[in-house]
Amino acid sequence: MTLKFSHCYLLICVVLLASSCSQDPAIFSEHNTVYKIGDKPEWANKEFNDQDWHVRLKLVPDGQVFWSRTKIDILEESEVLHPYGLWLEAYGEYEVFWDGVLIGKNGNPGQEADLPPEGELWVTFNIPPHLANVGEHVIALRLSNYYYPDHVGDYWIKVDNYKDLVTDRLIQNAYMHVFAGAFLIASIYCLFLFLGNKKEHLTLILSISCFLFFCLTMTHFVRNTLPIHYSLHVIRLEVTTSLMFGISFLIPLFFSLQFPFPKRKLILGIYTLILLSMFLVDHHTFDFSIVKMIITLLIFSFAIAVFGIYKKAKGAVLVMLTLLFCIFLRYAASFNVSLFTGFSLILLNMLYLLSLRIKEQRLAYENSLVQSTRLKLELIKKNIQPHFLMNTLTSLIDWIEEAPKVGVQFIEALAKEFNLVNQMEDQTLIPIDQEIELCRTHLEVMRYRKEIDYIWEEEGIDSDEMVPPAILHTLLENGITHSLPQNGNSIRFKLIFNSNKEYKSYTFLTYAKVANQTTSKEDGTGLKYIKARLTESYQAKWDIISEPTDHGWKNVIKIYG
Repeated sequence: MTLKFSHCYLLICVVLLASSCSQDPAIFSEHNTVYKIGDKPEWANKEFNDQDWHVRLKLVPDGQVFWSRTKIDILEESEVLHPYGLWLEAYGEYEVFWDGVLIGKNGNPGQEADLPPEGELWVTFNIPPHLANVGEHVIALRLSNYYYPDHVGDYWIKVDNYKDLVTDRLIQNAYMHVFAGAFLIASIYCLFLFLGNKKEHLTLILSISCFLFFCLTMTHFVRNTLPIHYSLHVIRLEVTTSLMFGISFLIPLFFSLQFPFPKRKLILGIYTLILLSMFLVDHHTFDFSIVKMIITLLIFSFAIAVFGIYKKAKGAVLVMLTLLFCIFLRYAASFNVSLFTGFSLILLNMLYLLSLRIKEQRLAYENSLVQSTRLKLELIKKNIQPHFLMNTLTSLIDWIEEAPKVGVQFIEALAKEFNLVNQMEDQTLIPIDQEIELCRTHLEVMRYRKEIDYIWEEEGIDSDEMVPPAILHTLLENGITHSLPQNGNSIRFKLIFNSNKEYKSYTFLTYAKVANQTTSKEDGTGLKYIKARLTESYQAKWDIISEPTDHGWKNVIKIYG
C-alpha cells in the first residue's frame, strides 16, 4: 500500500514540476525603467530624450507627481482579432501612456491628498492595435504615491493578448479557489477528528495548518477577485507573512510529534526564536522574510525526517523525499508555483502520516477488543479448570460425608466465589473492595479444601481505588500454589496500599515457606494474565516486581500518573 502511494505521489510531483517549468514564448522584452520628479506633458512622447533621468528614486514625499518611462520591444505581431493588452502592478495612482497616447487611467495622480483612494493595484489596459506593431515602444506613467512614498519603482509590466490577460487570471483564480477549498474541507475534517478525541493533538495541528494554508491561498489570490487599492496592499502582505509564520511553526511541530527526538522542547524553542527573529526583524521585507522562513522550515523539517528514518519510523522516507523535492522546486520554478505546490505536498504528507496513525490506533483498538475478550475467558477459566473443580468436588464430598454442616458452608463459599467472578468478568476496572472480597472468599474455599489456616491482612486501603479484576486474586493463587505452611499450619497474606504524586503501589506479601523458587525468565500464566490486564487499563504506565524475601514472597504493582 505504502509503495503504491509513493509511486503515485512521485508521479504527481513530476507532472507538477513539468507543468510549472513550461513557459510560453516571450512576445516582448523590457528595458530599464527611469524616473523623474515633476510633471510635464511632453514626457509622455516616445521621442523624448530621457538620458538624464534617474534609474531609481528613493522617496517622493507629499504625494508629488513623478513620471516613469520604460522602453519595451514587441517581438511578435498581434493577431487581428486578438489585440495586445498591458498589465500593470504599481504602487500609486497613475495615467498610462503608450508611445505618447493615453490608453488608461487608474485613480487621480496628484490629487490623492484631497480625494478618497481610487483605482486598483492590478490593472489591465487595452493597447490600440495600430500602436502595437513589432519594434520599440515606450510606456510612460504619470504617477503619485501619496500613501507609500518610499515604494517608488515597485511595479511590474506584462504585455500579452488582452483577452488572455483578463481571462487567464480569472481561470487561475477559479482553480485556486477549488484548491483552497480542498484544504478547508481537510481542516474541518481534522477538526472533527480532534473533537472526537481531544488527546490526539496531531489532528488539531493538521487542522490549523490546513486552515492557515487555505487562508494563505485566498489572501494571495484575492487580488484576482476583489479590487484592492495600493494603500491596502501592505496590509495584505502583513497578513500573508503572519500566515506564513504560523505555517512555518506548525509543520515542524507536527513532524516533531510524529518523529520524536531527544530534547525536543529545547530544540523547538530555539527554532521558534529563530522564526520570531525573522518575522520581527525583517517584518517589512515581506517576500524576503517569507523566503527565509520557508528555507528554515524545510531545513528543520528535513532534519526531523532524517532522524525519523534513523529510528525507522513509518512515513519518514516519504517525508524526506517530499522535502527534497520542495527544495529543488524552490529553485526550479517560480515563487508562486514552488510555494503552493510545495506546501500542498507537505500537507498531503502530514495527512498521510495521520492516516497511518489512525490505522495503527484502529488496529490497536481491535487487538484490545480481542485481548479483552480473551482476558474474560481467562478469568472464567481460572475458576473452572478441571483439576480445580475435581479437587474441590472431592474435598466437598469428604466434608459432606464427615460434617454436613461444614459441607454446606463450603458450598456457599464456592457459590459466592463463582458469583463474584461472574459479576466482574465484563469489567475493565472494579472497586478494590470487591477484589478483596473475592480474595477473602477464595481463601475460605481453599481453607476447606486444604485444611490450612489462611490469614488475610490489609493496610492503607482506599475504598475509592479501582483495579483490574482478579489481579490480586491471581497473586493470591500463586502464593497458595507455591507456598508451604509455616509452623502452626498457617499461611499469611498482606496487602499494603501506598500513594504519592508519582505513582500508586500495591504491595502483596506472602508469609510462608516457598515451595520452589523458579529461575525461569519466562512469565507464568498468572503473571501473563496480570500484565495483560494492566496493559489493557494503563497502557505502559505500570510496573510489577516479583521477588523472594526472608519471610516468603513479595509482589509490588506500581501504577504511574
